[in-house]
Amino acid sequence: MPPALAGAAGAAEPRTTVLQILYQDECLVAVNKPAGMLVHRSFLDKHETEFVLQTLRDQLGQHVFPLHRLDRPTSGVLLFALSAEIARLMGEQQHLWQKTYLAVVRGHVKEALLLDYPLKEQLDAVADKKARQDKAPQQAQTALWPLAHFVLPYPVGRYPQARYSLLALQPLTGRKHQLRRHCAHLLHPIVGDTTHGDGKHNQLFRRELACQRLLLHAALLRFMHPVSGKPVSIEAPAPDLLALLQGMGWDAAATSLWQQLAALQYQQLPLRRDALPDENFSAGKD
Repeated sequence: MPPALAGAAGAAEPRTTVLQILYQDECLVAVNKPAGMLVHRSFLDKHETEFVLQTLRDQLGQHVFPLHRLDRPTSGVLLFALSAEIARLMGEQQHLWQKTYLAVVRGHVKEALLLDYPLKEQLDAVADKKARQDKAPQQAQTALWPLAHFVLPYPVGRYPQARYSLLALQPLTGRKHQLRRHCAHLLHPIVGDTTHGDGKHNQLFRRELACQRLLLHAALLRFMHPVSGKPVSIEAPAPDLLALLQGMGWDAAATSLWQQLAALQYQQLPLRRDALPDENFSAGKD
């Protein structure tokens, strides 16, 4: 379930999200970002009224400084600094952070691998209208591990059953929509992805499992503390995702899953290096 919603029962008062604090000290604070919530205000979403940045500022009663971002439909660990100086120090070491995500994808992924597949920069028609349109593709690497396989008794297209995998994903670079685009490139799009995904499977999850969200969760963030120099590991629980997986037949304990994520090492994975063709994956959009 997403973080509890607080507010009076009276119809006149708006409901305000209370963010779940995962970690806090005198330098940093991390929250469990709900799926569907923007990190900060955007002129592209002028109708929105709730944002993680402003909500956390009001919740703590002090300014906060975002250190990275999560796409609106993605849930999980989101880290902020409590001062501009700490934000500067964290920015200098951000390339050393280890981010681990959970995702449910279409099909059965058989083997772990390190994908090296460059991505063209995705430009927004409005926000990036003045940006160069001829930039070269950027290097992008993602490590992935299949953790579980599922078969659901629902026909999809010409197939009598639907097959899915639970993946652990670690982006080694930070390109826009990298995990979603890399999974789509491997023909295992993330369920609930309305841009790079498979509309038939997205619709199945809405219809049969009452799942409306992108099944991508930032589960674990690890870094060195900017002041103490000690390692910090922050886990973001995902009870809604775990409940969904259990409904699909998964029977592992949540604690064992996070222990498994913490033990992953990409350095020994087989490398798959793909050249860049035209990026035109389309499996039936929503």
